[in-house]
Amino acid sequence: MTSVQLIDEPGGKVPVVAEADLVVVGGGPAGISAAVAGARNGLSVVLLERYAYLGGLASGGMVLVLDDMCNGNEVTVKGICSELIDRMTTMGLCVTPPEADWVANDAKFQQWARWGTYNFHSHSKPQPVCYASAFDPDGFKRASNDMVAEAKVNLRLHSWFSKTIVEDSVVKGVICDSKSGRQAILGKVVVDATGDLDVAASAGAAHSHGSFIVTTVFRLGGVDTDEAERFEYQEPEAFAAIDREAKRIMGGSWERWWLKTPLPGIVWCNCPHMAGFDGTSVEDLTRADFKGRERIANLVEYVRASVPGFQNAFVVDVAPQIGVRTSRLLEGEYVLTKEDVASRRHFTDSVARGRDYYYPYRSLLPKDVKQLLVAGRHYSSTAAAQRISREIPPCMAMGEAVGVAAAVALDQGVSVDKVDIAKVQRLLREQGADPGDAPAPNATFQQAAE
Repeated sequence: MTSVQLIDEPGGKVPVVAEADLVVVGGGPAGISAAVAGARNGLSVVLLERYAYLGGLASGGMVLVLDDMCNGNEVTVKGICSELIDRMTTMGLCVTPPEADWVANDAKFQQWARWGTYNFHSHSKPQPVCYASAFDPDGFKRASNDMVAEAKVNLRLHSWFSKTIVEDSVVKGVICDSKSGRQAILGKVVVDATGDLDVAASAGAAHSHGSFIVTTVFRLGGVDTDEAERFEYQEPEAFAAIDREAKRIMGGSWERWWLKTPLPGIVWCNCPHMAGFDGTSVEDLTRADFKGRERIANLVEYVRASVPGFQNAFVVDVAPQIGVRTSRLLEGEYVLTKEDVASRRHFTDSVARGRDYYYPYRSLLPKDVKQLLVAGRHYSSTAAAQRISREIPPCMAMGEAVGVAAAVALDQGVSVDKVDIAKVQRLLREQGADPGDAPAPNATFQQAAE
């Protein structure tokens, strides 16, 4: 192992710039939900975000489809996520198939496939259209701003998490770096919604470390989507050959490398996918950004020359945040397994749902650190489980759950690991969310939760 040179920092005091009942670190989908839920349930809340906007990988990473939130035609992720969809729809910046189109037939699939609003997990052909939403990234930012402001959350952007404040294994707050210098924010409960488990790892919580593909998402303008879709369905053999070459140039993508957005002529490309990069490594992230832009440039040159409808395409933007899917994962009171997710195992302490799977409250609790909750893709699970249960709407459901749990714990005068789960579930349901307390007909119960 290469030795690392160490530099001594001069001692000094860090000013406390805010105190609150609840401190949420990370203003992505999970963090927004946690902050708004906590504030709506009577808590004073500080929300910290390192970028100049809210939304995390939904807006800054431009992951522009909200999916994994229905079990057949049963909507499983509601609450704050549904409210955000409604707000973006009112702005004209979100498109969702009407319930009458939630069917499996060729006509409806062709109508909605390029919006990305179908069940990716179905093995039937055509795959069924479902409750999912294609949205604009600025719409997500604006709707999030409105919800946070209305809830009177103390939002502090441009605040980069640096260190967790821990006393006798109890989290007391966090320290951030900023243009104003190092700043301390104290809270009775802290939520780690960083996506990379930064707060919990700094506090000494047990965790694992892994990696999966990363993506430099981008958008193209000047695209005639009607012509592109005509080519896809009326000249399938020619389309298939060109599509294969486009994917070869990128080096990796999902089945559909471009999808429509609410803005006419603008498509988003959830690619290129790149393996072998650590989402917590400065060196790896820098290399991935460069490599991704090179692949994007090569792809654009090819599609302008070869793909009907893309002759006048141009790069609108590349997502300011690289799409990291997996880094640190909590090893909490319960570690969700791939079998738990795939078998739709139900838990009596379920507080959030995904597509057809359930998140027990214990998977949001560190084992050895108090007054800290976790919400987002870094929740307590195996890497195999996380890969199939980390989409944005379920992360929002986790955030809403921990925001309510923090309010219940502080109201009851107990630590968050002793909270009344039944009351948390009841409040979530009363406020429009689905905590998963009532198992769906296809849930399983083998090996009842211990």
